[in-house]
Amino acid sequence: MRNLTLTLLIGSTFISSMALAQAAWTPRENGKNIKVISHRGEHLHHPENTIAAFQAAIDAGADYFELDVRTTSDGKFVIMHDSTLDRTTNGTGEVHKHTFDEIRALDAGAKFSPSFAGTKVPTLDEAFDLAHGKINVYVDTKYADPQQLVDAIVKHDMQDHVVIYGNPFFLYEVHKIRPTLKIMPEALSPDICKFLVRAMQPQVLAFDANDFKDGVIGCAKDANAKIYVDRLGDADNPETWQKAIDLGAAGIQTNLPAELATYLRAHNLATH
Repeated sequence: MRNLTLTLLIGSTFISSMALAQAAWTPRENGKNIKVISHRGEHLHHPENTIAAFQAAIDAGADYFELDVRTTSDGKFVIMHDSTLDRTTNGTGEVHKHTFDEIRALDAGAKFSPSFAGTKVPTLDEAFDLAHGKINVYVDTKYADPQQLVDAIVKHDMQDHVVIYGNPFFLYEVHKIRPTLKIMPEALSPDICKFLVRAMQPQVLAFDANDFKDGVIGCAKDANAKIYVDRLGDADNPETWQKAIDLGAAGIQTNLPAELATYLRAHNLATH
């Protein structure tokens, strides 16, 4: 989800009075239920950001799967975290310099395991088709045209079933196009959080280990914004999940969706 380079020299054009976004689609919604957000799908046993990983997240009982959106040289949305093809596929070079057909011809599974050889880089359309009626989608926007992304979300009737993460300038453009979409800026610091709340009035704010601190959490609570926090790496364990919940987290992004879902059910904190 991370590695978002953010330069906050935000001008006056960014300030705007914004309508509250709609709540995400979940089986039930109240302050007690904690959302399970499966980071890049269930990617410990499946190639990340693939249909297999997304289906496994659904099977694990997650409320969201998180995916990363990039754009090919011919304007198609593909799902890939890195800006280059090298780590997860048998291709090389930057995603945005390759056509969709070139990327589609690559193998996105063999490097993970020979048993996943032949796995393709999915499109955003395919991810939405899989998710529809089953799970919410956490859209981490690496590189996308705002209008094109909004159109894709609406085309698949996912407008009430996504949260959209990205650069705040990008999120502002998305909101201008369709104010009811749920945008989710990164909280970052108390001052920046307060600014984003004034500017965008988000229903949800994103947190990672760097900004999940008392002052920033307090800003989110004062704004009545839900807190979705990363608990990845060494922090991805029951003790740290519970600490996040105790501090006010309403959603937890995890590499262990089945384990987190089981933990939440055992403590009567699950959405389903």
